[in-house]
Order: sequence, then C-alpha cells, then structure tokens
Amino acid sequence: MNIEIQAIHFTADHKLKEFIHKRLNKLDLFFDRIIASDVFLKVENTSDRANKIVEIRLQIPNETLMVKKSAKSFEEGVDLSAESLERQLKKHKQKTRS
Repeated sequence: MNIEIQAIHFTADHKLKEFIHKRLNKLDLFFDRIIASDVFLKVENTSDRANKIVEIRLQIPNETLMVKKSAKSFEEGVDLSAESLERQLKKHKQKTRS
C-alpha cells in the first residue's frame, strides 16, 4: 500500500511518520486490496485541547473511504481513525461477499 502523508502548515517528525506507516499497514489484515492512502495532519487554532485533526482517505477498488478525527495528539487521532477504517473495511468486505 502506498501511504502519502501531508502535514499542513507544520513539519511532521520521522517518529510520527513511522507510527502512521506502521498503524496503516495493519489495515491490510482486514482488506488486502487497499490501493493507497492519503493522510492529512492539521493543527486547528482553538482553545480546545483536542485541536489535532487527522484525515485519512483510503482508496480501494471502486470506492474511497474517508475518515476525519480530532484528538489531543496526532498518535491518538491516527489510532481513532484506523479503528474507524477497520470497521468500514469489515462492512465493505461483508457487503461484497453477499
């Protein structure tokens, strides 16, 4: 799977990029025909502590899955997004089987 990471208005460090790659590569366990994924990392200027926004667009054959989560840290946001994508992939796999 090809993973493209875009940090908007800041530079993401190497550890964060490694974490994202490791976490998203686990999605292959749920659906093995994932083509690519685009990850967008943003920091929102609010007084709220959960101001880190993670958007992930997952491309699979004939469809694109999208999830957007906000959290206190990017790692937490990536985990929440990956869990949501796991559920979406399971549903999609179930739908294509029947």
